[in-house]
Amino acid sequence: MVAIIVALLLCASAPGGGRTALGQDTRGTRFLCTAIPAGADPSCPVPAVPMQSSGAPEEDLKSTVMQLRETILQQKETIVDQVGTIKELTSKLSRCESAAEDSLRGGKYRSQGSWRKENSNTMGDLPRDPGDTIDHLGKTMQSLKDRLENLEQMRANMSGATFPNELRDLLQRRLEDLENQLLKKVTELEEEKTQLYNETAAHRHRTESTLNSLLERITELEKGNSGFKSPEGFKVSLPLRTNYLYGRIKKSLPEMYAFTVCMWLKSTASPGIGTPFSYGVPGQANEIVLIEWGNNPIELLINDKVAQLPLSVSDGQWHHICITWTTRDGLWEAYQDGEKLGSGENLAPWHPIKPGGVIILGQEQDTVGGRFDATQAFVGELTHFNMWDRVLRPVDIMNMANCSSYMPGNVVPWVDNNVEVFGGATKWALEICEDQLFDL
Repeated sequence: MVAIIVALLLCASAPGGGRTALGQDTRGTRFLCTAIPAGADPSCPVPAVPMQSSGAPEEDLKSTVMQLRETILQQKETIVDQVGTIKELTSKLSRCESAAEDSLRGGKYRSQGSWRKENSNTMGDLPRDPGDTIDHLGKTMQSLKDRLENLEQMRANMSGATFPNELRDLLQRRLEDLENQLLKKVTELEEEKTQLYNETAAHRHRTESTLNSLLERITELEKGNSGFKSPEGFKVSLPLRTNYLYGRIKKSLPEMYAFTVCMWLKSTASPGIGTPFSYGVPGQANEIVLIEWGNNPIELLINDKVAQLPLSVSDGQWHHICITWTTRDGLWEAYQDGEKLGSGENLAPWHPIKPGGVIILGQEQDTVGGRFDATQAFVGELTHFNMWDRVLRPVDIMNMANCSSYMPGNVVPWVDNNVEVFGGATKWALEICEDQLFDL
């Protein structure tokens, strides 16, 4: 710039007459300004340069103009890219806002009860399961936070770029608006996530309440009618030959050296009525079993030893049966409707009945309290299952059979709160000695 100013002060005349102050002829001449270096001697003659020539100053100016033009084009491209980015972010934010509005309106519920948006949006369909929905919202929130960090980084990068002040301010305000909107959206999604957690907890509570009600109802149905006229005035019904219908005596047996077991039975099942009762102990599932299986006669098992009994109770009528046994010589007796129909000996002699086992009504045990076989299940009804730790007199058995007296068992009495039913077995009111419900 200093060289140009000096050139304006020092001018050389072109040929054509006349002289300058340096002694040249000034007739018919014109002056040309020539740039000389700063600090040069202005008295030194400088050759005149025609206007039409392209000297170094003009080349410098052109180079400067070209550099400025390239800078402007680069800034223009940068601005266009930033404007495109802003438009893209604005579009995504609009879609997010649309999705959030749909979410806040609750979406639409399908008939199956799963929560799902009906219309597509940028957030996609929410999972049906509430836990998956919460995870999906968490991923969406993380994505929005990542976008927010990208915007922060972009704003930091833009702050160091060269833009016109107005455009920079516009971009700054727009980015701040986007940041605020995204922060608001993240807050709304966090609130929605909390709400979903609460709704999930409430749904789980309602489900648990419903299940508890169903369990109570099932238990009530398994027990049958309550409010019996007397504690022993009920029967257990086992209508199907399955491996899951059964009753259970809550009270177990002590160690015994003799016993009498009596009950009323009614069955029409064939072949064989199944297993009216079984008693299993650890190490011996067949400690005491009464069973009629297939075409075999009714059998009494003690410690897995077998005696066949001359009983017949599959005619669909109520029958009173009693069985006595003592470890001395293994003596046994069998009664039906008060009459002794058979007896024998050498059935598990000198074997004491082991304590601490499980009494099951209607199933034969392969393991203590379980692993039932449907082919051995009892089908019918039974009541007044009583057990004593001694051999009853024949007269006592006859009095119970003709309903002239009732003797509850001193080891296992037939009372409502001592009998549980499972798998669909039911308990119903029954007074066995009323209205001639049996035929002796």
